[in-house]
Amino acid sequence: MSSPCATLCEVLFAILLPPLGICLRYGCCTVEFLICLVLTILGYIPGIIYALYAILCVDTDRFRGDQYQQLA
Repeated sequence: MSSPCATLCEVLFAILLPPLGICLRYGCCTVEFLICLVLTILGYIPGIIYALYAILCVDTDRFRGDQYQQLA
């Protein structure tokens, strides 16, 4: 779980430039980043809404860890 200060910075970046907030949370070569980038290109407000949803509502700890060992 990320610290409250890191989450605040991600939210501020998500409001100013949505793909940057997603990049800080998930990385630059992820599906979340690409979705946010496309939504931001199509419209700034949908990009902000998706970025805030992905940062505040999606549990990133669920997706981290040994995903590849679970499949084996």
